[in-house]
Amino acid sequence: MPADLAVIGLGHHGLPLAQAATAAGIATVGFDTDPRPVAELAAGRSPVDGSLSTPEVRRMLAGGFRATTSPVELGRVRTAVLCSPTPLGPDGALDLTAVTDAARALAARLRPHTTVLLESPVPPGTTEGPLRELLEAGSGLRAGRDFHLAYSPGRLDPGNRLHGPAATPKVIGGLTPACTESAAAFYGRFTDKVVRARGPREAETVKLLETNFRHVNIALVNEMAMLCHELGVDLWDVIRCAETKPFGFQAFRPGPGVGGHAVPVERLGAHRPLRLVELAGEVNQRMPRYVVRRAAALLNEHGKSARGARILLLGITYKPDLADREGSPADEIAHRLMDLGAAVSFHDPYVPDWRVREQPVPRADSLYEAAAHADLTVLLQHHRVYDLQGLAVKAQLLLDTRGATPAGSAHRL
Repeated sequence: MPADLAVIGLGHHGLPLAQAATAAGIATVGFDTDPRPVAELAAGRSPVDGSLSTPEVRRMLAGGFRATTSPVELGRVRTAVLCSPTPLGPDGALDLTAVTDAARALAARLRPHTTVLLESPVPPGTTEGPLRELLEAGSGLRAGRDFHLAYSPGRLDPGNRLHGPAATPKVIGGLTPACTESAAAFYGRFTDKVVRARGPREAETVKLLETNFRHVNIALVNEMAMLCHELGVDLWDVIRCAETKPFGFQAFRPGPGVGGHAVPVERLGAHRPLRLVELAGEVNQRMPRYVVRRAAALLNEHGKSARGARILLLGITYKPDLADREGSPADEIAHRLMDLGAAVSFHDPYVPDWRVREQPVPRADSLYEAAAHADLTVLLQHHRVYDLQGLAVKAQLLLDTRGATPAGSAHRL
């Protein structure tokens, strides 16, 4: 049965888009060249990255969603959305290899009147430049005349029940006004509000600004955390008071590092570097080392050495109440603690097993028992299932990197 929509790239971004479209009654097919997520989805199982739960996947299948590795499906849809990953390359610029591969696969089967949308993070100019060229060269069609082309920045906050796809405005920048309106008509089927940008470059730059805004502000509050510790100031109380200001301030909170799929973009190809973003990246990358230093200092203050110490890490995912470990600082923290000679174990209700340096890390089955046995317990991620007040009582020594424990019950970052 032909689908109305093809979502190209079944990762952390493409799958939720396919879920929202399917829930809205849009006949959707998901395409990926990697057979592993396709096989998992076809079997009704949650993908490895945990972007959707197994019940959510089964509801999608019941709603008519299909996952495939066959590019033939791409030539049978009215709308195609590219959601391919664009990780940072060695030079700090976005790697567009997966996007260009997806564009070539689509171009070979592109039909007239199709609406092509790009949602992957890309440097400004990608949609009307390289993407347009690949699609036109591979199809023999002209963008803006024979098919519609537009960019819409992905705005996904995994696990956020308040701001799902319907409640999150979609920004759209089309190659032509007609392209913008075609894209708006598509997104309007499952999104409450559509915001029209002046063009694709402006829409692409929206994603750049939103992602870098987050990382720069996290870096600021992380530096404040280090400063406040040196000054003997309670940063968490500072944030509590500061966020009462009704203008000119948005509260961010420190943590052991920055994880997730939205990476800060320091360089845009040959364009000049974003110096402030580079500095923010340096600050955030230091946080795992800072947590390890704080852990070693706490042990020292209580007459114990990091070498031989039993250290329990709680919550190793990048975000609370999710199984996704993309970019989680837990790996580096565990690695560095092991280098100090510590015996590291972990507890996470969403992660059944964990390997660091290709070695399995022991998983604690009983949280309270493990905390009572450990010389130091480090809270890296605050999952809702954790009773932190009870944990603070059971743990010999507790380092809270999230400011989640009651004041005075633990050592905070």
